[in-house]
Amino acid sequence: MKVSVLTLGCRSNFFDTELIAQSFRQEGYEIVSFDDVADVYIVNTCTVTAGADRSSRQAIHRAKRKNPNALVVATGCYAQVNPQTLASMEEVDLVVGNTHKRRILELVKEFLESKREKVYVGNVFKQSELQNFDIVTYFEKARPFVKVQEGCNRFCTFCVIPFARGKVRSVPEDRVLREIELLADRGFQEVVLTGTQLSQYGWDLGSSLYKLLKRLLEIKGIELIRLSSLYPSEIDGGLLELICSEDRIAPHFHLSLQSGSDRILELMGRDYRVENYVKLVEFILSRRPHSSIGTDIIVGFPSESEEDFLQTRRLLEELPIAYMHPFPYSDRPFTKASRMKEKVHPGVKEERVRALKELDEKKREEFLERNRGKSLRAVVLEKGILLTENYIHIEREVNESIGKVVRIVL
Repeated sequence: MKVSVLTLGCRSNFFDTELIAQSFRQEGYEIVSFDDVADVYIVNTCTVTAGADRSSRQAIHRAKRKNPNALVVATGCYAQVNPQTLASMEEVDLVVGNTHKRRILELVKEFLESKREKVYVGNVFKQSELQNFDIVTYFEKARPFVKVQEGCNRFCTFCVIPFARGKVRSVPEDRVLREIELLADRGFQEVVLTGTQLSQYGWDLGSSLYKLLKRLLEIKGIELIRLSSLYPSEIDGGLLELICSEDRIAPHFHLSLQSGSDRILELMGRDYRVENYVKLVEFILSRRPHSSIGTDIIVGFPSESEEDFLQTRRLLEELPIAYMHPFPYSDRPFTKASRMKEKVHPGVKEERVRALKELDEKKREEFLERNRGKSLRAVVLEKGILLTENYIHIEREVNESIGKVVRIVL
């Protein structure tokens, strides 16, 4: 029997997809591409925006068109927070939330035998243990991504992720160490630490990202430890000093700003202000000048005025960031922002996103030019393709194997 699994959204979903695929593979099922005709299609959905919901539904339609007789399973974050919408789709046979993702193989077998229940979704906030960490490493080309935590204890007013992923559950330090030691033994020289909210690592274990990094830096053979997105105010003094002084921590920091207006930041439930963010960026760059600072921006948050947006744009123009990811605000289930008034017109949101995308292109070009002629470390992603320590993709032939870190002049 052929099974196809499609992933939408974040890297946490890619980890979960690999776990799902591996469970079917071990039972003798053949894992095939989503473009192939399969007997079972599993769509690992995303719900971070309305656009993600739409993409998830489109993938489900595509699966059923590919094989009208196939069993179509919707799982992931959209399935967790809005299961009835998916269950109402005639193309969907089975809805499995994040709370039951570990049991997908069993539930598919039961459904094929008896076609009993259609929806399996539990209370994600009752999960206190790690349910989906049988595989904690996902490979993106030559770079191993190690998932060290899941969930988020913040409830920003626009964000549905805590309702989809639950509160923080972290992989114990010793297990993370063993995983990365194995990767080092296999010859990998860069690893990427990732999670739903990486800077909350260890909050449930009496540990912290700082403590974990201190132990990981003792591992021989790892040349670069790259960090995924960090929440600005969760970078305490010890962690900040470590990332600014330790050469083996890649000088690439994704710090989600979300808005350059203090009024909007307060409405978003973010516990920092523009001044705090600017000081953080300036401090990092004063200590490690070639660092790449990236950010996320939401435009069109409820009641965002033209002046609020201009404050954001002016700030981004002035800040020496390397890139940004602008997104239009969309109402998400269960969130406080979805109940706020003064919604911004879709056309206005589109125009603001377009303006920031143009600025993003300019920022990327400026960052590339600032790095011309500099000596940088880079990991070999594939033949002729490198990724620098500060997140610049380049084409360059080198005499090193995939996964190795080399030094180049940009």
